[in-house]
Amino acid sequence: MTKSLTGIFGPVVTTFEEQGGDLASGAFRANIKAHLASGLAGVLVAGSTGEAALLDEDERLRLTELARSIVPTDRWLFIGTGAESTRECVRRTRNAAERGADAVLIVPPHYYGAAMTEDALWAHYSRIADESSVPVLLYNIPKFTHLSLAPSLVHALAEHPNIIGIKDSTGDIVQLRAYLEAQSDHFTVLTGHAGTVLEALASGARGAILAVALFAAPIVFDLYESHTSGDAERARDAQARLRPVSKEIVAELGPPGIKVAMDLVGLAGGVPRGPLRPLGAAERERVSTLLGAAGLARVA
Repeated sequence: MTKSLTGIFGPVVTTFEEQGGDLASGAFRANIKAHLASGLAGVLVAGSTGEAALLDEDERLRLTELARSIVPTDRWLFIGTGAESTRECVRRTRNAAERGADAVLIVPPHYYGAAMTEDALWAHYSRIADESSVPVLLYNIPKFTHLSLAPSLVHALAEHPNIIGIKDSTGDIVQLRAYLEAQSDHFTVLTGHAGTVLEALASGARGAILAVALFAAPIVFDLYESHTSGDAERARDAQARLRPVSKEIVAELGPPGIKVAMDLVGLAGGVPRGPLRPLGAAERERVSTLLGAAGLARVA
Protein backbone atom coordinates (compact mmCIF):
# COMPACT_ATOMS: atom_id res chain seq x y z
CA MET A 1 0.00 0.00 0.00
CA THR A 2 1.68 3.20 -1.14
CA LYS A 3 -1.09 5.74 -0.55
CA SER A 4 -1.59 7.13 2.93
CA LEU A 5 -5.06 6.48 4.34
CA THR A 6 -5.43 10.02 5.67
CA GLY A 7 -7.34 13.14 4.76
CA ILE A 8 -10.87 13.96 3.64
CA PHE A 9 -12.82 11.61 1.37
CA GLY A 10 -16.23 12.03 -0.26
CA PRO A 11 -19.03 9.43 -0.49
CA VAL A 12 -20.31 10.47 -3.90
CA VAL A 13 -23.96 10.59 -4.89
CA THR A 14 -25.29 8.43 -7.70
CA THR A 15 -26.80 10.66 -10.36
CA PHE A 16 -29.94 9.54 -12.21
CA GLU A 17 -31.66 10.77 -15.34
CA GLU A 18 -34.86 12.70 -14.57
CA GLN A 19 -36.70 10.72 -17.22
CA GLY A 20 -36.49 6.96 -16.79
CA GLY A 21 -34.19 6.96 -13.80
CA ASP A 22 -31.14 5.43 -15.51
CA LEU A 23 -27.63 6.36 -14.44
CA ALA A 24 -26.60 9.85 -15.52
CA SER A 25 -23.02 8.98 -16.36
CA GLY A 26 -21.94 12.42 -17.51
CA ALA A 27 -23.12 14.09 -14.33
CA PHE A 28 -21.50 11.39 -12.21
CA ARG A 29 -18.14 11.90 -13.91
CA ALA A 30 -18.39 15.69 -13.70
CA ASN A 31 -19.09 15.52 -9.98
CA ILE A 32 -16.08 13.31 -9.30
CA LYS A 33 -13.82 15.63 -11.27
CA ALA A 34 -15.09 18.57 -9.21
CA HIS A 35 -14.70 16.71 -5.92
CA LEU A 36 -11.12 15.76 -6.72
CA ALA A 37 -10.37 19.33 -7.80
CA SER A 38 -11.65 20.52 -4.41
CA GLY A 39 -8.86 18.52 -2.76
CA LEU A 40 -10.47 15.26 -1.70
CA ALA A 41 -8.02 12.45 -1.04
CA GLY A 42 -10.41 10.05 -2.72
CA VAL A 43 -14.03 9.06 -3.19
CA LEU A 44 -16.39 6.33 -2.07
CA VAL A 45 -18.78 4.94 -4.68
CA ALA A 46 -21.91 2.96 -3.73
CA GLY A 47 -22.01 4.08 -0.12
CA SER A 48 -25.06 5.18 1.85
CA THR A 49 -24.97 8.66 0.26
CA GLY A 50 -24.73 6.95 -3.13
CA GLU A 51 -28.06 5.16 -2.52
CA ALA A 52 -26.22 1.84 -2.65
CA ALA A 53 -29.20 -0.13 -1.37
CA LEU A 54 -31.19 1.03 -4.41
CA LEU A 55 -28.65 0.12 -7.10
CA ASP A 56 -28.71 -2.99 -9.25
CA GLU A 57 -25.58 -5.05 -9.82
CA ASP A 58 -24.88 -3.80 -13.34
CA GLU A 59 -25.08 -0.23 -12.08
CA ARG A 60 -22.54 -0.93 -9.35
CA LEU A 61 -20.12 -2.27 -11.94
CA ARG A 62 -20.68 0.66 -14.27
CA LEU A 63 -20.19 3.23 -11.50
CA THR A 64 -16.94 1.56 -10.47
CA GLU A 65 -15.68 1.68 -14.06
CA LEU A 66 -16.70 5.30 -14.50
CA ALA A 67 -15.01 6.36 -11.27
CA ARG A 68 -11.84 4.43 -11.99
CA SER A 69 -11.49 6.19 -15.32
CA ILE A 70 -11.34 9.54 -13.47
CA VAL A 71 -9.74 8.93 -10.08
CA PRO A 72 -5.94 9.14 -10.44
CA THR A 73 -3.71 6.53 -8.89
CA ASP A 74 -2.54 8.87 -6.15
CA ARG A 75 -6.11 9.17 -4.80
CA TRP A 76 -8.28 6.48 -3.25
CA LEU A 77 -11.24 4.81 -4.93
CA PHE A 78 -13.34 3.00 -2.35
CA ILE A 79 -16.32 0.89 -3.42
CA GLY A 80 -19.13 -0.14 -1.11
CA THR A 81 -19.60 -3.90 -1.52
CA GLY A 82 -21.62 -4.87 1.54
CA ALA A 83 -24.29 -7.53 1.11
CA GLU A 84 -26.53 -9.64 3.31
CA SER A 85 -24.85 -12.92 2.39
CA THR A 86 -21.14 -13.54 2.76
CA ARG A 87 -21.14 -15.21 -0.67
CA GLU A 88 -22.66 -12.15 -2.34
CA CYS A 89 -20.28 -9.80 -0.55
CA VAL A 90 -17.31 -11.87 -1.74
CA ARG A 91 -18.66 -11.67 -5.30
CA ARG A 92 -19.26 -7.93 -5.17
CA THR A 93 -15.81 -7.37 -3.71
CA ARG A 94 -14.19 -9.46 -6.44
CA ASN A 95 -16.07 -7.53 -9.12
CA ALA A 96 -15.04 -4.19 -7.63
CA ALA A 97 -11.40 -5.26 -7.45
CA GLU A 98 -11.44 -6.44 -11.06
CA ARG A 99 -12.69 -3.01 -12.12
CA GLY A 100 -10.01 -1.11 -10.28
CA ALA A 101 -11.14 -0.47 -6.71
CA ASP A 102 -8.29 0.44 -4.38
CA ALA A 103 -10.23 -0.85 -1.37
CA VAL A 104 -13.76 -1.83 -0.41
CA LEU A 105 -15.99 -0.54 2.38
CA ILE A 106 -18.26 -3.20 3.84
CA VAL A 107 -21.36 -2.52 5.86
CA PRO A 108 -22.28 -5.45 8.13
CA PRO A 109 -25.16 -7.76 7.18
CA HIS A 110 -28.09 -6.81 9.36
CA TYR A 111 -31.39 -8.26 8.12
CA TYR A 112 -31.07 -11.17 10.57
CA GLY A 113 -29.92 -8.80 13.26
CA ALA A 114 -30.27 -11.09 16.26
CA ALA A 115 -28.03 -13.66 14.57
CA MET A 116 -25.26 -11.15 13.90
CA THR A 117 -23.15 -12.11 16.89
CA GLU A 118 -19.49 -11.17 17.14
CA ASP A 119 -18.59 -14.68 15.97
CA ALA A 120 -20.87 -14.41 12.93
CA LEU A 121 -19.54 -11.00 11.97
CA TRP A 122 -15.94 -12.07 12.56
CA ALA A 123 -16.43 -15.04 10.25
CA HIS A 124 -18.15 -12.85 7.62
CA TYR A 125 -15.49 -10.17 7.50
CA SER A 126 -12.59 -12.60 7.82
CA ARG A 127 -13.71 -14.68 4.86
CA ILE A 128 -14.19 -11.60 2.69
CA ALA A 129 -10.79 -10.24 3.65
CA ASP A 130 -9.19 -13.65 3.06
CA GLU A 131 -10.61 -13.86 -0.45
CA SER A 132 -10.30 -10.20 -1.48
CA SER A 133 -7.41 -9.04 -3.63
CA VAL A 134 -7.87 -5.48 -2.34
CA PRO A 135 -7.94 -4.17 1.24
CA VAL A 136 -11.13 -4.08 3.28
CA LEU A 137 -12.52 -1.33 5.50
CA LEU A 138 -15.23 -1.97 8.07
CA TYR A 139 -18.28 0.31 8.11
CA ASN A 140 -20.13 1.09 11.33
CA ILE A 141 -23.44 2.89 10.72
CA PRO A 142 -26.08 1.65 13.19
CA LYS A 143 -28.49 4.37 12.03
CA PHE A 144 -29.16 2.13 9.03
CA THR A 145 -28.05 -1.32 10.17
CA HIS A 146 -29.51 -1.19 13.69
CA LEU A 147 -26.40 -2.93 15.00
CA SER A 148 -23.04 -1.58 16.07
CA LEU A 149 -19.66 -3.20 15.58
CA ALA A 150 -18.35 -3.92 19.07
CA PRO A 151 -14.89 -2.54 19.87
CA SER A 152 -13.75 -6.05 20.78
CA LEU A 153 -14.77 -7.28 17.31
CA VAL A 154 -13.04 -4.35 15.62
CA HIS A 155 -9.87 -5.01 17.63
CA ALA A 156 -9.90 -8.65 16.53
CA LEU A 157 -10.53 -7.81 12.87
CA ALA A 158 -7.84 -5.11 12.95
CA GLU A 159 -5.32 -7.94 13.29
CA HIS A 160 -6.25 -9.31 9.85
CA PRO A 161 -3.56 -8.32 7.34
CA ASN A 162 -6.12 -7.35 4.70
CA ILE A 163 -8.42 -5.24 6.92
CA ILE A 164 -6.95 -1.76 6.95
CA GLY A 165 -9.47 0.43 8.69
CA ILE A 166 -12.96 1.40 9.75
CA LYS A 167 -15.38 4.18 8.94
CA ASP A 168 -17.42 5.01 12.02
CA SER A 169 -20.46 7.17 11.29
CA THR A 170 -22.03 7.20 14.74
CA GLY A 171 -20.64 10.45 16.14
CA ASP A 172 -20.15 8.55 19.41
CA ILE A 173 -16.72 9.77 20.50
CA VAL A 174 -16.49 7.28 23.37
CA GLN A 175 -16.94 4.40 20.95
CA LEU A 176 -14.61 5.97 18.38
CA ARG A 177 -11.91 6.23 21.04
CA ALA A 178 -12.40 2.54 21.77
CA TYR A 179 -11.85 1.83 18.07
CA LEU A 180 -8.78 4.07 18.16
CA GLU A 181 -7.16 1.68 20.61
CA ALA A 182 -6.85 -0.69 17.64
CA GLN A 183 -5.28 1.94 15.37
CA SER A 184 -1.79 1.08 14.17
CA ASP A 185 0.53 1.49 11.21
CA HIS A 186 -1.69 -1.10 9.52
CA PHE A 187 -5.19 -0.13 10.72
CA THR A 188 -6.76 3.34 10.44
CA VAL A 189 -9.85 4.86 12.02
CA LEU A 190 -11.86 7.33 9.91
CA THR A 191 -14.93 9.21 11.05
CA GLY A 192 -18.06 9.52 8.96
CA HIS A 193 -19.78 12.06 11.21
CA ALA A 194 -19.32 15.71 10.30
CA GLY A 195 -20.93 17.03 13.47
CA THR A 196 -18.10 15.64 15.58
CA VAL A 197 -15.29 15.53 13.02
CA LEU A 198 -13.04 17.95 14.90
CA GLU A 199 -13.30 15.98 18.13
CA ALA A 200 -12.67 12.76 16.21
CA LEU A 201 -9.52 14.19 14.61
CA ALA A 202 -8.36 15.57 17.94
CA SER A 203 -8.85 12.10 19.43
CA GLY A 204 -6.59 10.57 16.80
CA ALA A 205 -8.74 9.68 13.79
CA ARG A 206 -6.62 10.04 10.67
CA GLY A 207 -9.32 11.40 8.41
CA ALA A 208 -12.97 11.40 7.47
CA ILE A 209 -15.40 10.20 4.81
CA LEU A 210 -18.02 12.94 4.86
CA ALA A 211 -21.12 13.51 2.75
CA VAL A 212 -21.03 17.18 3.73
CA ALA A 213 -17.69 17.48 1.90
CA LEU A 214 -19.58 17.01 -1.36
CA PHE A 215 -21.21 20.44 -1.11
CA ALA A 216 -19.28 22.18 1.68
CA ALA A 217 -15.69 21.25 0.84
CA PRO A 218 -14.28 24.72 1.64
CA ILE A 219 -15.51 24.51 5.24
CA VAL A 220 -14.40 20.90 5.66
CA PHE A 221 -10.90 21.70 4.43
CA ASP A 222 -10.75 24.85 6.55
CA LEU A 223 -11.46 22.67 9.57
CA TYR A 224 -9.02 19.93 8.59
CA GLU A 225 -6.17 22.24 7.69
CA SER A 226 -6.71 24.45 10.74
CA HIS A 227 -6.66 21.42 13.00
CA THR A 228 -3.54 20.07 11.30
CA SER A 229 -1.73 23.40 11.64
CA GLY A 230 -2.76 23.85 15.27
CA ASP A 231 -5.15 26.78 14.76
CA ALA A 232 -7.70 25.55 17.29
CA GLU A 233 -9.97 28.60 17.23
CA ARG A 234 -10.34 28.57 13.46
CA ALA A 235 -10.99 24.82 13.51
CA ARG A 236 -13.73 25.29 16.12
CA ASP A 237 -15.32 28.03 14.02
CA ALA A 238 -15.34 25.74 10.98
CA GLN A 239 -16.89 22.94 13.05
CA ALA A 240 -19.63 25.31 14.20
CA ARG A 241 -20.39 26.22 10.57
CA LEU A 242 -20.50 22.56 9.55
CA ARG A 243 -22.76 21.33 12.32
CA PRO A 244 -26.11 22.73 11.09
CA VAL A 245 -25.67 21.67 7.46
CA SER A 246 -24.50 18.25 8.58
CA LYS A 247 -27.36 17.72 10.99
CA GLU A 248 -30.23 19.13 8.94
CA ILE A 249 -29.17 18.37 5.36
CA VAL A 250 -27.17 15.15 5.67
CA ALA A 251 -28.53 13.45 8.78
CA GLU A 252 -32.18 14.51 8.55
CA LEU A 253 -32.84 14.80 4.81
CA GLY A 254 -30.41 12.14 3.57
CA PRO A 255 -29.58 11.67 -0.12
CA PRO A 256 -32.49 13.82 -1.38
CA GLY A 257 -31.26 16.73 0.75
CA ILE A 258 -27.62 16.20 -0.20
CA LYS A 259 -28.58 16.21 -3.86
CA VAL A 260 -30.47 19.49 -3.53
CA ALA A 261 -27.48 21.03 -1.73
CA MET A 262 -25.23 19.92 -4.57
CA ASP A 263 -27.56 21.45 -7.13
CA LEU A 264 -27.55 24.71 -5.20
CA VAL A 265 -23.75 24.99 -5.13
CA GLY A 266 -23.44 24.30 -8.84
CA LEU A 267 -22.83 20.55 -8.90
CA ALA A 268 -25.11 17.77 -10.17
CA GLY A 269 -27.45 16.35 -7.56
CA GLY A 270 -30.67 15.65 -9.33
CA VAL A 271 -33.42 13.28 -8.33
CA PRO A 272 -33.21 10.46 -5.81
CA ARG A 273 -34.34 6.96 -6.73
CA GLY A 274 -37.68 5.70 -5.46
CA PRO A 275 -38.85 4.96 -2.88
CA LEU A 276 -36.87 8.03 -1.77
CA ARG A 277 -38.85 11.16 -2.57
CA PRO A 278 -37.56 14.50 -3.87
CA LEU A 279 -37.70 17.37 -1.41
CA GLY A 280 -40.71 19.63 -1.39
CA ALA A 281 -40.50 23.37 -1.91
CA ALA A 282 -40.28 24.19 1.80
CA GLU A 283 -37.48 21.67 2.35
CA ARG A 284 -35.57 22.96 -0.65
CA GLU A 285 -35.82 26.50 0.68
CA ARG A 286 -34.58 25.28 4.06
CA VAL A 287 -31.52 23.73 2.41
CA SER A 288 -30.89 27.00 0.57
CA THR A 289 -31.14 28.97 3.81
CA LEU A 290 -28.75 26.62 5.61
CA LEU A 291 -26.20 26.90 2.82
CA GLY A 292 -26.44 30.67 2.90
CA ALA A 293 -25.97 30.78 6.68
CA ALA A 294 -22.86 28.63 6.31
CA GLY A 295 -21.43 31.04 3.75
CA LEU A 296 -21.58 28.58 0.89
CA ALA A 297 -22.04 29.87 -2.63
CA ARG A 298 -25.44 29.36 -4.13
CA VAL A 299 -26.53 29.39 -7.73
CA ALA A 300 -29.90 30.34 -9.14
